[in-house]
Amino acid sequence: MDVPVAVEIDGAVDLDDAVIVALGCNDKGAWRDCREALEAALARFRAEGVDVVARSSWWRSAAWPNPDDPPFLNGVVIVRTALGPHQLMAALGRIEEAFGRRRGAAKAPRTLDLDLIAYGRLSGDLDGLILPHPRAAGRKFVMGPLAEIAPDWTDPTGAGAAADLARMARIGADAHPQV
Repeated sequence: MDVPVAVEIDGAVDLDDAVIVALGCNDKGAWRDCREALEAALARFRAEGVDVVARSSWWRSAAWPNPDDPPFLNGVVIVRTALGPHQLMAALGRIEEAFGRRRGAAKAPRTLDLDLIAYGRLSGDLDGLILPHPRAAGRKFVMGPLAEIAPDWTDPTGAGAAADLARMARIGADAHPQV
């Protein structure tokens, strides 16, 4: 992957137009570890018409809501794409499926979890797709990585800026960047 970790956004991305995707893994599947699985997933984005323009470091946190499950590795990327929100969700679903993601019990361990966090300033129910992601603002394993690359990004619902939301998040409060 040719995008450096924790890149600064130098004006090339208007945060009001930012398309944000969160990645997570706590079941390495066929890969050596979750880091390798997540890097491989990022490498698939371009084939789906999605270009990564900024990415966070990988963050580790206990599984939620069951801390007895394997810990998660999470990160956030800002992407550029010509795909609309529903098309992007379909592309993310194809990548998850290619990585062995099977929908089953809610919150169960998974090889790959890709969530569309925000699509520009779109807000509300778009034919079953709710944007921004309705639970992202309260999750440190999403807001922490996002604050790394775009601390001034503001939630379209008015919940606050990424840096503030990361400090206030209670779900995944143990989330921290990996060295």
